[in-house]
Amino acid sequence: MTYKNFTLGPNEEGIVVVTWDMPDRSMNVFTEEVMGEIDAMVDAFAADESVKGVVFTSGKAGSFTGGADLKMLRGMFDAFEAKRREDKDAAVAELFTRCGEMGRIWRKLETSGKPYVAAINGTCMGGGFELALACHGRVAADSAKMGLPEVKVGIFPGAGGTQRVPRLTDTQSALQMLLKGETLSAAKAKGMKLIDEVVPADQLVEKAKDMLRAGLKPVKAWDEKGFKLPSGPVYSPAGAQVWPAVASLYRKETSDNYPGARAIVKCVYEGLLLPIDQALKVEQRYFTEVLQTTEAAMMIRSLFVSMQALNKGARRPKDVGPTELGKIAVIGAGFMGAGIAHVAAKAGLSVVLLDRDQEAADKGRAHSATVMEGLVKKGRATKEEAEALLSRITATPDYAALGDVDLVVEAVFEDRKVKAEVTKRAAEAMKPGAIFASNTSTIPITSLAESFPDPQRFIGIHFFSPVEKMMLTEIIMGEETGSQALATALDFVRAIKKTPIVVNDTRGFFANRCVLRYMSEAYDMLIEGVPAAMIENAARGAGMPVGPLALNDEVAIDLSQKIMRATIADLGEAAVDAGHLKLVDALVAEGRIGRKGGKGFYDYPEKPAKKHLWPGLKNLFPQKRPEEVDFTELKQRFLVTMALEAARTMEEGVVTDPREADVGSILGFGYAPYTGGTISYIDGMGVKTFVALCETLEAKHGERFRPTPLLREMAERGESFYSRFGAAALVEAA
Repeated sequence: MTYKNFTLGPNEEGIVVVTWDMPDRSMNVFTEEVMGEIDAMVDAFAADESVKGVVFTSGKAGSFTGGADLKMLRGMFDAFEAKRREDKDAAVAELFTRCGEMGRIWRKLETSGKPYVAAINGTCMGGGFELALACHGRVAADSAKMGLPEVKVGIFPGAGGTQRVPRLTDTQSALQMLLKGETLSAAKAKGMKLIDEVVPADQLVEKAKDMLRAGLKPVKAWDEKGFKLPSGPVYSPAGAQVWPAVASLYRKETSDNYPGARAIVKCVYEGLLLPIDQALKVEQRYFTEVLQTTEAAMMIRSLFVSMQALNKGARRPKDVGPTELGKIAVIGAGFMGAGIAHVAAKAGLSVVLLDRDQEAADKGRAHSATVMEGLVKKGRATKEEAEALLSRITATPDYAALGDVDLVVEAVFEDRKVKAEVTKRAAEAMKPGAIFASNTSTIPITSLAESFPDPQRFIGIHFFSPVEKMMLTEIIMGEETGSQALATALDFVRAIKKTPIVVNDTRGFFANRCVLRYMSEAYDMLIEGVPAAMIENAARGAGMPVGPLALNDEVAIDLSQKIMRATIADLGEAAVDAGHLKLVDALVAEGRIGRKGGKGFYDYPEKPAKKHLWPGLKNLFPQKRPEEVDFTELKQRFLVTMALEAARTMEEGVVTDPREADVGSILGFGYAPYTGGTISYIDGMGVKTFVALCETLEAKHGERFRPTPLLREMAERGESFYSRFGAAALVEAA
């Protein structure tokens, strides 16, 4: 029998090597066709007495599989929603069956009577790693990476992952891996006993064959009599130590916001009380339940479907050909500029790093040297790779070095006059057609473009700090920015492996407008007398990774002061809340400018002591008693104020695609990922419900919570942002 997606090698010594290599795909993924072929293959091998063992590997260089195909996952959701409108019970029953299909095939492989070895040659994620766990032996290339990251997109490993992992390794390590969606190196996976051998890639298949030749048993340990769990029974002295701690840690880390994470804990706990086949049914039941949650639907849409579409260039102008970016320049070798230069050099681009003098430029280049030294020490890079990266960065104070670059990124101090001067000097040195981008975080791009001779070639590329870690970039279109500038900016962002969102020009753009609302709401709470600890805990309980006061310390309180004063200078005193400015002025006057100054809303003592909220905060305003504060309402206020600002940006045309608001809010400022992002938070509860919530908060806390005219109109019409703004069609097109 022949297969479209698999090649079967000759039967040598009773061993068949199956190579997974999907035509017209850069990476193997699970589709219904692939699943059907594996199902048929397992049956065929089981019936063929000449086959004594099977090696399962990939024909894609450096990749075994990336997991499930988007269309198959979306098809499952679409089929369920269509069926549910007709018959909910039948829809759930059908979903239950579909959810168990992959697990059924893996279990059939596991009990087929023939030994299988997974030869993992590279990236092996999700269902692919669950396939490997079902095999009787696993050998990985020393460069391979593997994991079960499903919890990061709102679901969990539903094809046996929650049952096989804790039967191979200790319960605590299993839960940590599953709940974090952790990516494992081959060495770490072997240490956890999730794989058997680690070898150089060129020895992979031969090692897998050796395992079969050595008489690998076609029966898993948990199918044999007398099997003992690595951590012992759940109801045992050891279990009594593990499980109470698990429940506490789960609550602390997730605030019980993630149905997928909650289901992982339940699956492992209940599954370890049962034989494997019953345990897999428990997993299947919970997987079916999680797929029906709003959180799963929103997270999969934003963090899986939409993010991939944006990364692949969904917003790139179709009429502009690919940009050949051989050399770029970064003006400003401070923390941001040095970070931009580093990620560009890491992507293989030649970089001119320019600053006011050689010493400043060299200091920026030294940032990359420090980063690479750290990676070399950790074994994550070689000395040769470090030297090669540094050789691609030229530090200089000479603007003439901009003469042959394709893109200039300005990353100087956030001051309009300074940026204007730098822009004029750069324009004089740049070649015709080269693109100029400003890394401004708040100043409108259209006004900055006035200093550049051709505003069509002027665009904003707003990076987030620290550049090496933050995945989002905002591409800002000025009023006259051309399609070539947009295409170049998007090609650059794709080259450095960041996720772009495209926004139209306004003060603060998208992310900073929402973040400022987050911090402003904390100011209002402080002024109301809400204890600072409650403010921070409510924000984290709502799903934010960092409390607003801690975040303000990170970005610097004196920067908040400068932004407020700049806003007043441009728009008048009414544009800034007087109470907020008074609070910030008081802190700055006390030298409390944030983490960089060693004190802000928090105090930062010498290590190993940990930061703690400044006790003096409670003396600034009369304090409410905790029982006088509605903690649930505090959480709502944070999520609503940012979502409402995101809705305003869409109403104003700053953001035109809800996918970008959602992905941008999660990647840019950590907006509660379980919601799917600011716009999905609104769509998830329904616009009508959101408007009612805004009206309740407005009545109690003021007009900042007043629903916009667009929201009221959408509520009356029963619309969602994704239906009104056509993102569903855009996803299909992408």
